[in-house]
Amino acid sequence: MEQLGIRFLGQKPEAGWQILDHGRHDPWLLVLACLIAIAGSLGTLVIVEHFRYLERPGLRRAWWIVGSLCLAGGVWSMHFISMLAMQAPVAISYDLPTTLLSLLVAFAAALLALHCMGRNGNSPLHRLSAALLIGLGIAAMHYSGMAAMRSEAVVYYSVDLFILSILVAVAASLAALLLAEFISHGDMPQRKSFIAIAALLMGAAVTSMHFTGMAALHLVAPEGTETFLHDVTNSQTLGLIIGGVTFVIIVFSLVAAWANRKLDEKDRDLQHVNSLLEQLDSTQSSLEKAAYFDPLTNLLNRRGFNRAFSAHLNEHAGSGTLAVMFLDVDNFKRINDSLGHDAGDRMLRIVASRLQAILRENDLIARLGGDEFCVVAQVEQEDTAKSLACRLLQHMQEPIALADRHLVVTTSVGISLYPQDGTSPKELLKHADLALYQSKANGRNTVHFFNQQLKQKASLELQLEEDLRTALQQNDGLELFYQPIIELKSGKPSKLEALIRWNHPQHGLLTPERFIPVAEANGLIDMLDDWVLRQAHADLRQLDQAGYQGLPLAVNCSALNLCGNGLPQRIARIFGSDQRIRQRIELEVTESALLGDIEHAIEQLERIRATGVRVAIDDFGTGYSSLAYLKRLPLDTLKIDRCFIQDLAFCPQGREIVRAIIAMAHALQMDVVAEGVEDAEQLRILRADGCDQVQGFFFGTPMPLQRLLAQCPHHDRAMEAWRWPTAAPSDMLGSHS
Repeated sequence: MEQLGIRFLGQKPEAGWQILDHGRHDPWLLVLACLIAIAGSLGTLVIVEHFRYLERPGLRRAWWIVGSLCLAGGVWSMHFISMLAMQAPVAISYDLPTTLLSLLVAFAAALLALHCMGRNGNSPLHRLSAALLIGLGIAAMHYSGMAAMRSEAVVYYSVDLFILSILVAVAASLAALLLAEFISHGDMPQRKSFIAIAALLMGAAVTSMHFTGMAALHLVAPEGTETFLHDVTNSQTLGLIIGGVTFVIIVFSLVAAWANRKLDEKDRDLQHVNSLLEQLDSTQSSLEKAAYFDPLTNLLNRRGFNRAFSAHLNEHAGSGTLAVMFLDVDNFKRINDSLGHDAGDRMLRIVASRLQAILRENDLIARLGGDEFCVVAQVEQEDTAKSLACRLLQHMQEPIALADRHLVVTTSVGISLYPQDGTSPKELLKHADLALYQSKANGRNTVHFFNQQLKQKASLELQLEEDLRTALQQNDGLELFYQPIIELKSGKPSKLEALIRWNHPQHGLLTPERFIPVAEANGLIDMLDDWVLRQAHADLRQLDQAGYQGLPLAVNCSALNLCGNGLPQRIARIFGSDQRIRQRIELEVTESALLGDIEHAIEQLERIRATGVRVAIDDFGTGYSSLAYLKRLPLDTLKIDRCFIQDLAFCPQGREIVRAIIAMAHALQMDVVAEGVEDAEQLRILRADGCDQVQGFFFGTPMPLQRLLAQCPHHDRAMEAWRWPTAAPSDMLGSHS
C-alpha cells in the first residue's frame, strides 16, 4: 500500500515527527465542489435515461462514453476543487501525471457505472458486485488524486475512516444503481422529479465519500517544520476555472442529451406512425379482402365481382367479345341435406379450384353466393364460348370424394355475350341469369345462350306476377271451372273437379300451367290456394241451392303448400266447423309432391284428413309410382293420369298397366278415377276392368259453375245424359289443372 502512497498512522515514525493541523477550507469552493458533484450526477442520470432507449449500438457506445466523461468529470472536478479549497499549514503542490491518472481512474469507474446503470433486470447479487467495483473505482480515484500531493509533510490515513470512506463509496454506488433502475420504471410525469432528487442524493453521497476520505487524512511533518497558511487566491481562481469548465461540459452534455432525446422521440414517433400506417394498410387490405372476396373459396364475391367486371368492361370496350357465364351446381341442396354443410362447403371449394384450373389467368371468376358462380372470359365468337362452357361442364363431372363417397356433380350454365346481349354489367348479368334458368328448365347439365325470347318471357312473367297479385287482392278475373266425375256403377255424377282459370285483361283466358309457376316462384301460391278454397266453399252453397245437395268438390293443392305446416289450419278456418261441408271437399295432391319428403307428407295428410277433408293422389304413374310409399300414405282416392288412358284401346301393355293400377288401388282400399276419357271404347274398357269413376271430354269440358248448371241435367240422371257438345273452342282448355 505504501508504494501507492497510502500510509496508515500506525506506520508513522514515533520520534522527530509531528502531526499538523488540517488548516481550514474555503467555503465557497466547497459549495462549488458540491454543486459540481450534483450537476455531474444529474447529467449522468439524464444520459443514462437517454441511452437506455437507443437501439443502434454505435449511438449507445457514443452516449455511454459521453455519460462516463460527464460522471468522471463531475466526481474528479469535485475532488480537485475540494482539495484546492483546503488551506493546509504547509505548501502543497500536485504531480500532473498522477493527477491525470486519477482522472483516468475516475473515467474507468464511470464507464463501469454507466454500463451497470444502463442495464435492466439486474439480480441483487449483480447489483452488489457492480456497486463494489464502482465504489472501489471511486475510492481509487480519490486516493490516487491524494497521492499526487507533493509537500514537506507526509500523508497518513486513519484506518477506520479509510475503510469507512470505501464503504461510503460502495454504498453511494449501490444507491445510484438502485435509483437509476427505479427511475427507469417510474411514470413519465414523475420521472423528472425522481431524476432531480436522485441527482441531489448522488451528489451528496459522492461529496460525503470525499470528505470521509479527507477526515481520514493526516499530515505528518518533521518537528520544527515552519507552518503557515497557504495563499488561497490562486486556488480560488483555479477552482473557479475547473468548475466553470466542468459546468460547461456537463451543461453541454445535458443539452446534447436533451436535443438527441428529442430527435430520438421524433424518430420513434415517426417509426410509430410508420408502424401505424403499415398496420392501417394491413387492416385496409384485410377489410378489402373481407369486403370483396369470398372467405370460403377465396374467389371474388358479388361486390368484388361487380367492381372488377365494370373495370373489365372498360378495358375491353370495343376490343372483342366477352362471354358472361352463370354456373349453378345442380341439386346442391340435396348434397347439403344428406351429407351436411361441411361436405357442401368442401364441394364448393373443389368447384372453385376446378374453375380456376381450366380458365385463364385474366378471366374473372367469382362466387356470387350459395352454389352460384360467374365467369367472364374473352372469346372470339359464340362457338368459342360454347366450347369453353362444354369443357367446364365436362371438367365438373369428374368424381368428387365427399364423406367416403364418390359423387358426380353436374352444373347448368347460362351465357350472355358482350356487346350483343348488353353493354352494362347489370344487363349482361341479368341476361346470363335468364339463360341459366332456361338451362335448368331444359333438364340441367346443359348450356344455354341468352336470346330475346327469354327476355320477353321474363317480362311476361313479371307482368303476370304484378297482374296476378292485383287480381288476388281485388278478387278480379279469377274463376273456377268445373268438370264432372262420373260414377261408373250408377252412371251418375259423383263429384265435380274445380279447375282454376284466369281471365287476363290482355292475354285472355289462361290455364293454370301459365300462371301457377309464377305464383309459386313469387310467394303468391298461398293466396291463390286460399282463394280456390274460399270460392269452392261458396260454390258448394250454390250447388245446394240448385238442387245438388251433397255433391262433393275436388280441389287441387299446390305442392309448396303441402310442404308447409299451415294447410290444415287454413282448411279448418275457411270451411268452418261444419263437418258436412268439410266431408264434401276432396284435396288433390300430385304424386311428386307426396314422395318428395314421405315422412312429412304422411304427417300432413293425416292432419288434413283429421279435419274431415278427403285426400286424392293426382297424376298417378307420372312420378316414382313407388308401391312401398303408396301403401303408407293415408289416401282416399287414386287418379290415373290421362297418358295411360289415351292409348288404352289399341295398346295391350297400357291396358295391363291400368288394370294393375286399379287392382292395387282396390287392394289399398282406395277409389280409382280415370282421367282423360274421350271415347266410348275407353269407357267400355275401364268399366270392364273395374274402374270406379271417370272424367274427360267424353262427358264435357270444364266450364263455369253457372254454365255447367244451365247445360247439365239433374244429377240423378245416368251418365249418358251428361254428354253435351262443346259450346266454344275456348272451353277445350284441358280437363286437368
